[in-house]
Amino acid sequence: MSSEISDGRMVGIVLLLQMTCALIVPFVLMDPIVRGYPAFLETAAASSGRIRVGVGVAFIGAALTVYLSVRILPVLRKYSLTVAVWFLAICIVSAALDAVHNASVISMLSVSERFTTSGGGDPHYQAWGAAAGSMRRSAHVVQLVAIGTWMMSFYISLWRLKLVPRILSTLGIVGVISQFTGVTAMMFLGLPSITYLAMPLAPIHAATGIWLIAKGFSMDSDSTTPYL
Repeated sequence: MSSEISDGRMVGIVLLLQMTCALIVPFVLMDPIVRGYPAFLETAAASSGRIRVGVGVAFIGAALTVYLSVRILPVLRKYSLTVAVWFLAICIVSAALDAVHNASVISMLSVSERFTTSGGGDPHYQAWGAAAGSMRRSAHVVQLVAIGTWMMSFYISLWRLKLVPRILSTLGIVGVISQFTGVTAMMFLGLPSITYLAMPLAPIHAATGIWLIAKGFSMDSDSTTPYL
């Protein structure tokens, strides 16, 4: 029992750190470059230091995504090795797609810096900027799909194994579905995002992390049934 409590607390700590470093801080710091084409050509270069810090933090967040799956691996493995390995694989893929998105941000920043250096008179940078901006948006959509996938897998595992109160894991599942519907699916379809549908997920995610830090994993007798 003490092992599950300590593992749960560590997962809770990593969950909050990952949320901060992968899902919040990078996007705040990268704001000057995601304001849309062609505005970023004028704004990104002036905030290059801030954007590079954001990319650096995003890489830390990607590493924490993988570390999260490693920390929860021993718990999931008790019920299903297949589920544990799949969750690890999903998190690794998500981290790799985070890296692709980071590369697209650096590409946009490079365009902005060269545009500024040239005095903004070369029309080629407009075309280059449009291509870089489109690539970043596409990479971001795929990144969001991967993030939604590992989050859904995480909350389904918590729900199925009763590792946290069912109401908390249920809210997590609903929050992921809401975010995916309002933001990820809308971006994929080329429609305006419904931002308010994504808002509940952050406090639910934070509450899950805080619960795990305070209580650890709840090992219910019924949850000893093999997962698959």
